[in-house]
Amino acid sequence: MGRPYSIDLRERVVAAVEKGGMSRNWAAAHFAIGIRTAINWVRRFRETGSVAPGKMGGHKPKAITGRHRIWLLERSKEGDFALRGLVAELAERDLKVDYRTVWNFVHAEKLSFKKNRGRQRTGSPRRPAPAGAVDGVSEPDRA
Repeated sequence: MGRPYSIDLRERVVAAVEKGGMSRNWAAAHFAIGIRTAINWVRRFRETGSVAPGKMGGHKPKAITGRHRIWLLERSKEGDFALRGLVAELAERDLKVDYRTVWNFVHAEKLSFKKNRGRQRTGSPRRPAPAGAVDGVSEPDRA
């Protein structure tokens, strides 16, 4: 993630618009910044009186906590589950989350598993399985 522009540049752009009478488009071209950036800085200054950037980054708390976490752990013990199915079941329980949130939860709790590769596929169509032993082949009828 990039860093915010300096306070000095922000103040010069806002001063050019507010005190210098320059339009935001001209100020953006003059200071070699984006037009939308100049518009946002002037709007921020008018709303808050400051051109300082807002908070960047930070910790976002997990969406699946408390009773929903307990329910989901119990639900995973019942057997196979599909992530999209869990999203729908959580929505029925009044917790709106997306697929990625459920995937992150399942991954963090180590509830997912890999399927057994040996049982995952059938044999190759090019090489049929070898014929098994034939027991009790009947003799052809000779009459």
